[in-house]
Amino acid sequence: MKGRSAKVYVDVTVEFDADGRMYPRSLVWEDGMAYAIDRVKAVRPAHAERAGGQGDRYTIMVNGQERYLFFEHSANFGDSNIGRWFVERRE
Repeated sequence: MKGRSAKVYVDVTVEFDADGRMYPRSLVWEDGMAYAIDRVKAVRPAHAERAGGQGDRYTIMVNGQERYLFFEHSANFGDSNIGRWFVERRE
């Protein structure tokens, strides 16, 4: 039986290029451990298949392993909170 997945909202350090593209550089997991993002392999609009939610899916490399990091856009346009970052955790 497959376990359910949950969204784990994480702190992410981001850089922006001159064209306004976001590049996540590190994330802090729920236990407080910080992980450097070695590389962003791809970015595309996608939903989180296991935990639900819609936004941009970043395929990232962390410690030599491929992971997905999601940016969930805020529905409140004009708000200073443009969205939140999360990863899927199997429960």
